[in-house]
Amino acid sequence: MKLLSTLSALLLVGLSAAQGGPFVKPTEKPDDSKSSKTPQGELERRLKAMNSDEKNGVSVRLKDISRFRGIRANTLMGFGLVIGLAGTGDTRRNPQAAAALSNYLKSINMDAQLSNMEPKNAAWVVVTAELPAFTTNGQLIDVTVSSAGDAQSLRGGTLLRTELYAVGNNEKAYSIAQGAISISGFGAAAGGNQSSTGFMTVGRVPNGGIVEEGAPTKLVYDGKMYLELMDSDLTTASRIQDMINKKYPELNAVAENGQTISVSAPKGINPISTMAKLEELNVNVDNAAVVIINEKSGAITIGGNVRIAPSVIAVGSISVEIQEQVSVSQPNPFSKGETAVVANQRVNANQGEADVAVLAPNTTVADLARIFQELRLKANDIINILQLLRQQGALKARLIIQ
Repeated sequence: MKLLSTLSALLLVGLSAAQGGPFVKPTEKPDDSKSSKTPQGELERRLKAMNSDEKNGVSVRLKDISRFRGIRANTLMGFGLVIGLAGTGDTRRNPQAAAALSNYLKSINMDAQLSNMEPKNAAWVVVTAELPAFTTNGQLIDVTVSSAGDAQSLRGGTLLRTELYAVGNNEKAYSIAQGAISISGFGAAAGGNQSSTGFMTVGRVPNGGIVEEGAPTKLVYDGKMYLELMDSDLTTASRIQDMINKKYPELNAVAENGQTISVSAPKGINPISTMAKLEELNVNVDNAAVVIINEKSGAITIGGNVRIAPSVIAVGSISVEIQEQVSVSQPNPFSKGETAVVANQRVNANQGEADVAVLAPNTTVADLARIFQELRLKANDIINILQLLRQQGALKARLIIQ
């Protein structure tokens, strides 16, 4: 009877709702969106997101953390000559500039005596550039010009035609550089005194190098393409392998180690299109438990997965106060003494109450930052505490001191 009456009541409620009659809504659950708008709700949301990122890693694109083997820049270098300097070039103590100018004139069938040349308006320089991957004939690249002698400044100079070669290959020039040099620094001199700001002996020639031949680029190695991580990590490499195999099982991705993931190159498909699809995939990158301390600047960086075992931090202060009072010592009458000034010092030492913070198990970065903020610690105190926690074994992270 009790069951039948309950069913009848439910049936009446449903029938009343269907006919548009009065219907009592069940108790509604609190709206999380409203509670998240409060300061406390916003804080909880951020802490939840932080804990999720610490556990699962940060989602980033593959192209931001890796590169494909073979796609790389190549370093070019050559020796050249800068002319047009206002007496700030190489001196006679550095004859390379005069020799380079003499050789240059001889190359265009002009005779010049090396002994009659004054190199003060010229400078012998090293020209470097970076040849990006897939660069083709005729493209322009920036070049950097650095003084190789004792020139004071390259401002206002012009780089003469300079051939740039790859490292270890002086037979083929990959680029030809020339043009006016741009200097970021400046200097002034007067009355035998001089002052400069920035580097006057290093400059750039924007688009000053024209590519004669691009460097060869190899993408496929025996039917395989290799994705190489910028930072070696076994967890991240395994996640990339699983993600690629889930999205593109035909590529047969294999994490060979913590830095290299091999994928099969599909037959009949341009490898560039395959690489482009892989670069846009997102993967959760594992956060390393690392604490980096720069003692010179006082900067501290704490990784997201850093954990601290149960421990106690006590920060106390001892203040020492020294007060000096000056008094006059007057001699007794008829003692033939002299009046003297005597300094009396009074020393007070006070030890303030120690601020104590208890660290619970699995204390996170957010907890540690809040504790440091509440204790109002300086950078040196934080550095000392982190070092002590590492020595004690409570800091579960790799500590790097720069």
